[in-house]
Amino acid sequence: MSTLMNLSSAIAPEDVILDLSISTKAVLIKKLAAHAAARTGLTEEAIHTALLGRERLGSTGIGHGVAMPHAPVPGLRTSFAALMVLKKPIDFEAVDDLPVDVVFLLLSAPEGSNEYLKILAAVARRMRDERVMKMLRGAKSEHAAYSILVEQPV
Repeated sequence: MSTLMNLSSAIAPEDVILDLSISTKAVLIKKLAAHAAARTGLTEEAIHTALLGRERLGSTGIGHGVAMPHAPVPGLRTSFAALMVLKKPIDFEAVDDLPVDVVFLLLSAPEGSNEYLKILAAVARRMRDERVMKMLRGAKSEHAAYSILVEQPV
């Protein structure tokens, strides 16, 4: 049950976006930064810089069509998450070399916290569940995708 509580407290329904047309990893990261900036009040540049810095360490494409870009961002006081499902998969330099169409963004305060790690672990567990992924990819609305992410039993 704590896994579901972590996810519902980490992501708001308005931070789920479906059917995005994105052409490249660079465009996706820019879009993630713009969305997070609008929702957190931080600058798009600060978020973009943090995400690019993390990607330079190694791709956050975790395989099976999923990417989990994450980074600490100066000025952020609490974790922020967003889910984007793309219309068509894009190359993300994922560990399995498969293109990515499901993206879970997680930003944290620079001090870091156990909450951030718990959210990452909970999302990774959800994303490894083939049934959950099939339902997410087939979701007809943002609300449906949000419910699948935070409420469906694993």
